[in-house]
Amino acid sequence: MHRVMFVSSTGGHLNELLQLKDLFKNYDYSLVTEKTKNNIDLNKKYRHVHYLIYGTKDHILTYPFKLLINALICIYIYLRERPEVVVSTGAHVGGLMLLIAKLFGSNVIYIETFANIHTKTITGKLVYHFADLFIVQWKDMLKLYPKAKFGGWIF
Repeated sequence: MHRVMFVSSTGGHLNELLQLKDLFKNYDYSLVTEKTKNNIDLNKKYRHVHYLIYGTKDHILTYPFKLLINALICIYIYLRERPEVVVSTGAHVGGLMLLIAKLFGSNVIYIETFANIHTKTITGKLVYHFADLFIVQWKDMLKLYPKAKFGGWIF
């Protein structure tokens, strides 16, 4: 059975990622997200749940430190799980894990968020250059990401 890691930041990105939960049963999967009071019980519903430190780029003073710590945690989680494929809907922690996965030789699948119809996300701009499969949920986004595949809505 293939080992697949599903990764996203908390909130809307995680809600999008969890729309793929029917796929989880087909794989030896793990789930990685940020730890918040809203998703602390994910490990009761899903197996192999790993948590990262919550922190958005809006917290300008602490974000670089949290990003560095999360990078180290991501490397640990990645080496522990050894996924063949890493799937992410973004944002910052998703992009971070995808970069680590690519450096260690895993296939990388990125799903650009449903929330953006006409503009690129920061994570999308970065990941587009190395993703093995880059999926958009709006046909108009193919103009911005010409090598992407249109996958339709995951909601």
